[in-house]
Amino acid sequence: MTSPTPRRTVLAAAFAVAAGAGAVSAVPAAAASPASPSSTPAPTAPAAPTAPKSLVDNAFWTSYADWRSGAARGTRAVAGARPSLVIDTPAGRSDYTDPHTGKAATWEYASWTSPLHRSKVPATEVIASWNAATPAGTWLQIELRGRYADGTETPWYVMGRWTSGDGDGDIRRTSVDDQTDGRSSIWTDTFSVDDPASGLRLASYRLRLTLYRKPGTRLTPVVHRVGAMASDIPDRFTVPASAPGLARELTVPRYSQNVHAGQYPEYDNGGEAWCSPTSSQMIIEYWGRTPSAQDLAWVNPDYADPQVCQAARHTYDHQYTGCGNWPFNAAYAATYRSLSAAVTRLGSLADVETLIRAGIPVITSQSFLKEELTGAGYGTSGHLMTVIGFTAEGDIIANDPASPDDPAVRHVYRRSEWEQIWLRTKRHNAAGTVVSGTGGVCYVYWPAEPSTAQRHALESVGLL
Repeated sequence: MTSPTPRRTVLAAAFAVAAGAGAVSAVPAAAASPASPSSTPAPTAPAAPTAPKSLVDNAFWTSYADWRSGAARGTRAVAGARPSLVIDTPAGRSDYTDPHTGKAATWEYASWTSPLHRSKVPATEVIASWNAATPAGTWLQIELRGRYADGTETPWYVMGRWTSGDGDGDIRRTSVDDQTDGRSSIWTDTFSVDDPASGLRLASYRLRLTLYRKPGTRLTPVVHRVGAMASDIPDRFTVPASAPGLARELTVPRYSQNVHAGQYPEYDNGGEAWCSPTSSQMIIEYWGRTPSAQDLAWVNPDYADPQVCQAARHTYDHQYTGCGNWPFNAAYAATYRSLSAAVTRLGSLADVETLIRAGIPVITSQSFLKEELTGAGYGTSGHLMTVIGFTAEGDIIANDPASPDDPAVRHVYRRSEWEQIWLRTKRHNAAGTVVSGTGGVCYVYWPAEPSTAQRHALESVGLL
């Protein structure tokens, strides 16, 4: 598979090929995770060392006070156990022609613009993420406008047009190509400074949410969380190794993407490219959430694990033509009852240990040559797996979806090899060419009402 659209700078290619098995695993953009914009409390002391604070800045809006702090045009903050933002009185109407269906429609809309967030890290990349529900006939758009360190501003960049559905009354979920001001660009789901070596950095930004619904209805998207991660990860081929600090394994469902090879090729060329939604589904079910029988009624009854097909369909980005848009995967997970989700960067496997210790598995993105990860049996330019634990020696226990069947999904990988291929931002491919690595990207999904231990772990890695 080749993508018709350019990708962001963190990944040179957005697919992985498993040697001998023919598995292709689509992955997306670089990562984000939020932390409160209106106040920045000191993080709870972590159980293990955390990511260098100078490399990543997280901001999110999720509380009732957060929603009231922004500039509202027709939106309303709703208090409660899980505060949210909804349409109150629409600010107007807007026409939208869906580029993937050609269908033109008029929508009522309302918007909310965040306060200016001054990043602690002058950034080369920013990624937005969100948790929301969009009933049929509604959708939302997320935009970012940044201010460079020299005081000039970017245009409003579209970071995603998203809906959880894809029925006749919905738009097609999509990223937006060809956005640039000549100094920065949007690569699918990631804002990126075009030439980091120039010293240009983003100093601050605002996010804008626009909520849409069919005219004349009382429908509304319900947004529980929106935010972004700003980062400046330096070029690095190697990273310092972390010392093992935990032996624990979580019981996480095992799903193979390869059992879906050839199924539903309209979604990223079929199951062999579904590492991202397959990994997402494992963690969604770990937290006890599953799609309903009605949700799965469209899937061929002869197919195993129909919930993986459901995840692929509902993470598919119609512009990127893949299931590997990272914020879209997080947003899909958060459509399940009382789940929160974010895409972020972590600093070491010690951070992953902090989360595993609290019972929170982590989905990580990595790229490597076959000989760089002992026991994998394949090489990849980008692949997602779920980290479910650590052995007594500190090695990684991972559910690797690029496996021949579900029982074969559990693997043990060497800690030092894993940490290197996950955290580096530069590597050499099989031809000896320098290409990009992911720089510690991962997805984290957790209960909207975490336990005390989970809350402390999430705070220590910047997710709360």
